[in-house]
Amino acid sequence: MRLFRSAALAVLALSAGLSVGPCLARADDIPAATVARAEALRDKALKGSGAYDILESLTTEIGPRLAGSDAEHRAAAWGVEKLKALGFTNVHTERFAVPGWTRGAETAQVVSPFPQRLIVAALGGSVATPPEGLEGEIVVFRTYDALLAAAPGSLTGKIAVVTQPIPRTQDGLGYGMNYRIRGQGPSEAAKRGAIAYLLRSLATGDRRDPHTGAMTYAADAPKIPAAALSVPDAEQLDRMVARGKPVRLKLVLTPTIREGATAETVVGDLVGREKPDEIVLIGGHLDSWDLGTGAIDDGAGVAITTAAAKLIADLPQHPRRTIRVAMFGAEEIGKAAEAFAIAHKADEAGTVLAGECDFGAEPVVSIALPSHAAMSAYGRALSTVVSTLPTTVTFKSVQDGGADLEGLSGVPLVGMSQDGTHYFDLHHSVDDTLDKVSAASLDKAVAAWAAMAYLAADTTTDFRALAAGPGAPIPGKRQ
Repeated sequence: MRLFRSAALAVLALSAGLSVGPCLARADDIPAATVARAEALRDKALKGSGAYDILESLTTEIGPRLAGSDAEHRAAAWGVEKLKALGFTNVHTERFAVPGWTRGAETAQVVSPFPQRLIVAALGGSVATPPEGLEGEIVVFRTYDALLAAAPGSLTGKIAVVTQPIPRTQDGLGYGMNYRIRGQGPSEAAKRGAIAYLLRSLATGDRRDPHTGAMTYAADAPKIPAAALSVPDAEQLDRMVARGKPVRLKLVLTPTIREGATAETVVGDLVGREKPDEIVLIGGHLDSWDLGTGAIDDGAGVAITTAAAKLIADLPQHPRRTIRVAMFGAEEIGKAAEAFAIAHKADEAGTVLAGECDFGAEPVVSIALPSHAAMSAYGRALSTVVSTLPTTVTFKSVQDGGADLEGLSGVPLVGMSQDGTHYFDLHHSVDDTLDKVSAASLDKAVAAWAAMAYLAADTTTDFRALAAGPGAPIPGKRQ
């Protein structure tokens, strides 16, 4: 195993205006000066990265930013102004068509045998009920698989309700494994004859605030109204049906869809001093759902990556490669990835690494790199720099760099995993607001992103070649 060599770089620290202690690591072809600057960026971020001010500006001056809405376009103008003010170049927007879905009135009422109001939120993209609403007996499924096991026609004239909870996990796997309950549930219920669909919010909290989110209608099923129940109300329905009497519910949803709507992605560059056509791409998504102000999802991601790039921009010289910041539009409805890939097709070959920050405002707990990169000089240097946060560079290859990067072909990805233990308490709900954000936590996330992006941009690491190389050593196995 190769050892890291210590070095002290006071002159670099003074010229950069950063406080640098001893350089703890030098790995193979990663110059000690580069590692020292990454450590200095980390330390400066921890003292105040500016991310909170960016997030406060976005959530206060714009608020919620539903894809395709006037507010999202105001957010794009805000993004252009912000990136220019922070010194980025080539700042521009990229506009693309999206469905113009807007939330209307939404009410749910148990009609019998225990009349009372329920709290619901229409799912993004849902069709409306008749103006007067619709009424039917509910059929409750404690698991989504139980719904899938129901026979065709067995729900004719009924309202299907799935009350399966999602587990609380640090990595969000509970949500990821159960996304289908929301995404495909309405069409699966419709295939079995249901006239409407409700699900227990994909949430880990216990507040009486339903969590919205996108769903997709299948081409081979009728489109039926769909909404999320608050967690307490889903549990209330469980208790009602357990009493053995038929439960009837009335649902009113009045969303609308307008033609000709568009969204925008905002892009700005920190141009590399030697290899401007080689790009390290980072960013978050600018749009949000309309219930809260999108502080956690994903104003925080925009703020973290913008602040990280700004810290790098403030160095005496730019890194060798270009760092590109993207504020993606329409991520929540799944429309940004394809549009971005089309707009940046010519840049794919030159994009050396890409990652999206879209998991809240908490610190980064682990970093997953392209295959074999964790054992490379880059991976070991990064591991040393972020270890004091503390953040771990995992030996597992990256599985997901972010939803808005899925359209890019062959681009190496980085997964910056944040602590998501409480993320789904707030996600897509009225509680997604600035007061839930800690400036210190944002700064810790910025520290990891700045170190990762700077090391990737100021080195010659070829992540494509690493991914295509021979198998890496097994961690912990004596070679």
